[in-house]
Amino acid sequence: MYKEKNPYDLTIEEAAEGLAAKAFTSLELTQACLDRIKAYDKALNCFVTIEAELALKMAAESDARRRAGEVRGLLDGIPYALKDVYATKESVATASSHILENWHPPYNATVYQRLSDAGAVLLGKTNTDEFTMGSSTETSYFGVTRNPWDPTRVAGGSSGGPAAGVAAGFGIFGIGTDTGGSIRQPSAFCGVVGLKPTYGRVSRFGEIAMASSLDQTGPITRTVRDAAIILQVLAGQDPLDATSSDIPADNYLEACTTSLKGVTLGVPTEFFGEGVRPEVEALVRTAIDEVKKLGATVKEVSLPTAGYSLAAYYIIAPAEVSSNMSRYDGIRYGYSVEREEQHEQHSLYDIYAKSRARGLGSEVKRRIMLGNHVLSSGYYDAYYTKAEKVRTLVRNEFDTIFTEVDALLAPVSPHTAFPVGEKVNDPLAMYKEDILTVPGNIGGVPAISIPCGFVDGLPVGLQCIGKRFNEKMLFAIGSAYQSVTNYHLEKPNILS
Repeated sequence: MYKEKNPYDLTIEEAAEGLAAKAFTSLELTQACLDRIKAYDKALNCFVTIEAELALKMAAESDARRRAGEVRGLLDGIPYALKDVYATKESVATASSHILENWHPPYNATVYQRLSDAGAVLLGKTNTDEFTMGSSTETSYFGVTRNPWDPTRVAGGSSGGPAAGVAAGFGIFGIGTDTGGSIRQPSAFCGVVGLKPTYGRVSRFGEIAMASSLDQTGPITRTVRDAAIILQVLAGQDPLDATSSDIPADNYLEACTTSLKGVTLGVPTEFFGEGVRPEVEALVRTAIDEVKKLGATVKEVSLPTAGYSLAAYYIIAPAEVSSNMSRYDGIRYGYSVEREEQHEQHSLYDIYAKSRARGLGSEVKRRIMLGNHVLSSGYYDAYYTKAEKVRTLVRNEFDTIFTEVDALLAPVSPHTAFPVGEKVNDPLAMYKEDILTVPGNIGGVPAISIPCGFVDGLPVGLQCIGKRFNEKMLFAIGSAYQSVTNYHLEKPNILS
């Protein structure tokens, strides 16, 4: 298959096959991706930083290993895009914020280190909503990322940069983070696969945190099988992250060949309620019928408490934001008014207040204020404590439903990608973007977005939600579905 495609359109498996057959080198594959980025990224704004010199160096090292017969695995020599929220010693890490615009980390995030150890080639850092706070990549200090299927529309968020980049051929795969749907929603909007693993499945060490009890790293790919390959590299306990789990990883690629006969899937009524566009629902239900034909039993189920997830999320997440953002004080690292205005005298308060006022965007400030409010005396029990109780109820509800079914099938988003600028000044409308994805984060369960069709030329995603640490079931369902459909093979023609 690798002979019939442009190098930048290959899957991981196809690229690995081509490299093994010596049809091309990692240097050639990497250069093809860099050329693609140079030619088209001005229109989409996927990248914050392009690391061409580093990428070519890593590719050359991979080619040398291959000549020496020391290939490290399927990811060796494969170029990828990394969401700009990971510490990397070789590159800046900005979180798409002015306050970290020139920050050079002194250490590597575990995710980046494991990919580097596997031989993957870093093309650069991709755009995100500032500190991942947003659902459209419009809050980025470096400008909005646009959807390759229609540049007048958003790519989704906060992992809009890597999702749009993979769809546009700016890398063979991408890495993003998902706090309330930030991998799955942009993947659905851009027509690619996006996996949010179980909380604790992948280390968060070196990831610039938004909400520490919700954030989780995951792959953005062209196929479900590729997502399995990446998770195999990333999964596992990390002594540097106390929240990473010691539950052993499964053989995820092997799970992609598992039959669906005997599998029972639930369709939660609450995920098809008011607000879901009829055209989107129709495509998702057609996808569910396709899965049913593959041997699975499908039945309607109910998750009544899941409907409270969004309200709980927008109390818990801002509360954790207010804590995590306190480190950006204009003193230790990042932008500082004192360094910018050395000729002026600043009190400690001035340094704090002015550095944050100038260095942080409006959405970040909004969430900090909301978080401080719900944690303040007199409101802590009224809001935060209740939200945590809801989290427990949602988690228990998922545990209960997964005694009856093996996974759940639902839409990722109520609609397709919306126009740039339509919701950016309406926080409540933007927060509702997460309504179908947030339950997975509140429950700590894994979920994946899989392309399942198009509405007016824009991609739609099927969401599959699984039991904690049972990602292999999601891979089985997703790969079986992709074996009988071609939606994941479609490419946006806006760039051709």
